[in-house]
Order: sequence, then structure tokens, then C-alpha cells
Amino acid sequence: MSRYDYLIVGAGLYGSMCAYKAKLAGKRCLVLDKRHHTGGNLYCEEAEGINVHKYGAHIFHTNNKAVWDFVNSIVEFNRYTNSPIANYKGELYNLPFNMNTFNRMWGVKTPAEAEAKIAEQRTEAMEQLAGREPRNLQEQALTLVGKDIFEKLIKGYTEKQWGRSCEELPAFIIKRLPVRMVFDNNYFNDKYQGIPIGGYNKLIAGLLEGVEVKTGVDFFADREYWDSLAEKIVFTGKIDEYYEYRFGKLEYRTVRFEQEILDCPNYQGNAVVNYTDRDVPYTRVIEHKHFEMFGNDVYHCPKTVISREYSTEWTDGMEPYYPINDAQNTILYNRYKELAEQESRVIFGGRLAEYKYYDMAPIVERVLNLKL
Repeated sequence: MSRYDYLIVGAGLYGSMCAYKAKLAGKRCLVLDKRHHTGGNLYCEEAEGINVHKYGAHIFHTNNKAVWDFVNSIVEFNRYTNSPIANYKGELYNLPFNMNTFNRMWGVKTPAEAEAKIAEQRTEAMEQLAGREPRNLQEQALTLVGKDIFEKLIKGYTEKQWGRSCEELPAFIIKRLPVRMVFDNNYFNDKYQGIPIGGYNKLIAGLLEGVEVKTGVDFFADREYWDSLAEKIVFTGKIDEYYEYRFGKLEYRTVRFEQEILDCPNYQGNAVVNYTDRDVPYTRVIEHKHFEMFGNDVYHCPKTVISREYSTEWTDGMEPYYPINDAQNTILYNRYKELAEQESRVIFGGRLAEYKYYDMAPIVERVLNLKL
């Protein structure tokens, strides 16, 4: 008999949720992760009394009350509201695009004035297309919001993020852009939003409580042994690696972080500031204390921690972050997906195993509805 009902490869949110659900069902689980910590990209590291989002900012948001109630049953969440700022050559704009953005951009004061300005620029872009569909991201964005917003707030940031010109990127990446004719800087429309009080490590620890976990272990280093231990496998790693890259390697973007501790209590006044000028090498600066300290509370901690994020092309040995869901990679992934669908013993889940970008709440919802 196998020692475990489930071997769960990966201790990120998907794997930890599966472990929690299997444990409630009385199943025996072993969780492996090649990193030396649990939590995957949600992992937080304490510095100067601040929970640092080691692998980039993560904000939980959902309209699903059952999902919100579930995560709050593991750890209480705070009231953090994501309201990023865009910095273009020293000019500051609110995101998402709203009346504050349009007032700063054009000096307009009413929704009617803003709508007229955007309509004027959209019409100009549509006339240049002469009736045909947008062929790339640049043409698509221009038809949605016009040249001013595109040039200042989209073009440079997007090209840094993807490492390609907007004219080379497919139009579908930016099919929709949020445009709000209200003075509201809340980035998400979801009813529930926040950060776990004390950091995401508390959420993961709660999910994995009572579950056997081994970190610093690479499943592929002794695949046959680990594979023999369990009746079934939950696999959250790269799907192409699971199948030994038999059809070729999927492509990703990755992120490099440059962390710095500063001798000041408040560096930028906001958790997230995007740098949309192409000449600034990083995409954004995260000031971590603003995720959990609000108002003048930030001054209770005399230092602050920032992270500059640099988006780069992924190569072997780097952490894969964002799938490149272009036509070529989609075709390749679908070949691996066909193999995965024939597996009766393996559940593939999460952003790497499914080669898709996932917010956290849909992962929680999916696993809550998963039959284990």
C-alpha cells in the first residue's frame, strides 16, 4: 500500500489549498516544495518589523463571499485597498484610468468633458485603421483610450513588462482597459479586498497545519521514489517539465527584485507606484509597509523597505512568473494539456501547471469545488 493518498508537488496556494481540503477529508498527504519555504510566490519575509512580499505584491480580492469567508476563517484580512500610482517622468497619475487621471492629464473636470476628449482621440485612431481590426497591442490600445493615455501610461510600462515593442505584441493582451468616469482610485471592482493581518505566511501556515511538508526537495531529482509514495499526485509545477519537455519548452517572463531598506518612515506614500517611462529600467516600486500600516501608523516604524521590480525574459534556472500566452505557446501548451487530460492519477493545477495567469481568489474557489 502507498504511504500517502496524495503527493502534492508545490506548497504554493493551489498545493496548500489541496492539502487543506484533503486533510479535512481524512486523506494522508505529503507536500513537497523545492524552495526552502512554503507559500510559493506568496511568501513574506520579515525586515525591520515589516512583512516584505518577497516575490512581488499580492492583493487578495473577490466578489465571492464564500471565498472571502473561507480565507478569513484561516486568518483575518485587513482593509487594504489597491490604489496604484503611475509615475511618468515625474508626473503622477491615479490608476485605474478615472476622473482623477483625466483631470491630471487634460485638466477636464466633468465626465462629459473626459468622455469627449477620449472619443476625439479614439476616433482619430479608428480613422487610421480605415475599417480593419487592430493588428497589435498598440493599435488596440489607441482605439480604446487614445494616444495621450497610451503614450504616457501604457506604452513604456507594457514594453518593459513584455520585453517587446507594443507593435510586436498581439492585440488580445489588451482587449479591454478599465475606464471609469468617477473619482475612484480603487483598482478592483470586487466587493472584498485585503491582505492577511501578519502576512501571507499565516494563511499558508493555517492551510498546512497538521500536514506533512518537506521543503528544499526537488520532486524531479528523485521522481521515481516520490512518485511511488502516493496513490495520486497534485502537480503545481511546470507542465512541460512534468512531461520532460517532449514537445519543447513553454516561454515565460520572470521578475527580478532589488530590495532596499531605507532610513525613512515613508518613501513614496503608497504601496505601489508604476514607472511608465520606458527609460526607467524597473516597472514599479513596492513599499511594503503600506500593505499593513495605514495613515500615520507608517510613522510608528522608523524605517521602510522598498522593492524595485525588473521584468526580464525567463531562462533555465530562473523562476517562471508569467506565461506568454501568444499563439505559438498556446498551441504548445494545448499539446501538453491533451496529455494531462488522459491522466487519471494526476491533478494539474495552478499558473504553471495550467499555463495561465491566476489571481488568488479563483484558485481558492477552484480548489474548494475540487473533488479530492
